[in-house]
Amino acid sequence: MATETSNSIRAWGDETFGKVADLSALVARARRELDELEQAIKANDKPEIGREAADVVILLHRLVALAGMELSEQVDAKMAVNRARAWKAAGDGTGGHV
Repeated sequence: MATETSNSIRAWGDETFGKVADLSALVARARRELDELEQAIKANDKPEIGREAADVVILLHRLVALAGMELSEQVDAKMAVNRARAWKAAGDGTGGHV
């Protein structure tokens, strides 16, 4: 099985659904998929959690590829920034930079 890239996912999306005219359509769809992910979490349906999380990531790959980038490279670059920042924990497993 080949490893997917942002461009291979973009190509599949274009072939399957047509060209994206407005990137915000992908954001709106990702919001719906996040809602489905939240429902899977509430139901403690682990297989569905994985599938819904993947749907969100697939949409982000398409969006980033359409902007001319590779998502994994953007994640690596952002993690380098995050690792260099100071953080304050919120106490719930999340937080924000200070």
